[in-house]
Amino acid sequence: MKHDRIVVKVGSNVLTKPDGTIDARKIREIVDQIAGLRSEDVEVILVSSGAVASGKSIVGTDRKLDDVSARQLFSSVGQARLINMYYDLFARHGIICGQILTTKESLSARDHYLNQRNCMTAMLSHGVVPVVNENDAISVTELMFTDNDELSGLVAAMMDAGCLVILSNVDGIYAGDPKDSGSNIIREIRRDDDISKYILAEKSGFGRGGMLTKCRIAKKVADEGIEVIIANGNRPGILLSVLKDDRTECTKFLPSAKPASRIKKWIAHSEGFAKGCIRINHGAYEALTGERASSLLPVGVTGIEGTFEKGDIVRIALQDGRQIGVGKVTADSRRALESAGKKGGRPLIHYDYLYID
Repeated sequence: MKHDRIVVKVGSNVLTKPDGTIDARKIREIVDQIAGLRSEDVEVILVSSGAVASGKSIVGTDRKLDDVSARQLFSSVGQARLINMYYDLFARHGIICGQILTTKESLSARDHYLNQRNCMTAMLSHGVVPVVNENDAISVTELMFTDNDELSGLVAAMMDAGCLVILSNVDGIYAGDPKDSGSNIIREIRRDDDISKYILAEKSGFGRGGMLTKCRIAKKVADEGIEVIIANGNRPGILLSVLKDDRTECTKFLPSAKPASRIKKWIAHSEGFAKGCIRINHGAYEALTGERASSLLPVGVTGIEGTFEKGDIVRIALQDGRQIGVGKVTADSRRALESAGKKGGRPLIHYDYLYID
């Protein structure tokens, strides 16, 4: 097997029936495939959607609920039901699984991020399969991940996985409309390939994401040195097939030859935690994107937006507002504003804590 540790993300459209209720047969098939990988000494972390669908199918309510309250209610019940299904199905193979519920906010602090990493490392070292999901019962709209695609990318980077497999309800990315019989699957995508014209913006039927999100996350994760595969989770044996047989229909995002450091991986997935924004001029942009490693110096800063403290994550944008990256600042917003445009002084963002898209 090419990889000894992988992350598998299973979307709601794979785990649910056409009526939106949970599909126990699909869950069993996913578990059986993961057990097959485990028998070949591959460590697997499962990022699973389906909690809301699981709860919605057994909780009836005659009261009108807003979207957030409904998600909290259904997920609080569904999460328990879902992990019990996974636990029983893995147990049939003599495998123990454990639940990891997380939130975007809990991963914004480096120490919390490392605590979660240590937890999953301990689980894997003891043969336990981590089953990860966002804790929808306590998440609210502004603090939620875009979807579990975003979460799975963060987990893959956090755990130094060799591969992230995103199982969706399509075979991959098509060079045209997927409904057109003449459209072909794009088998491999490299960093500089422009596939934007092939990506539809529609979201999936029962999930929060769509192919646009999947591609954005996949490109970022591949840039960090991790292979990403988008494949159809409804096809029998697909997980084993895409990892073993290069002829299987799927889309592979080829990994960068230079893997990012662990701290840069955290920075890369920290955009959603950003507390403010630093605007830079064209000279600074050329320095940051040049062949030689460069930190962000005050002289290239043209403006500061928002309020942040030393050590916070901030966005980096050009003067026209286009975001180019994120980084961990060495000064609070007041000091950053005082030093903006001036020569000399320490970097506002050191290269080691800087990620450029």
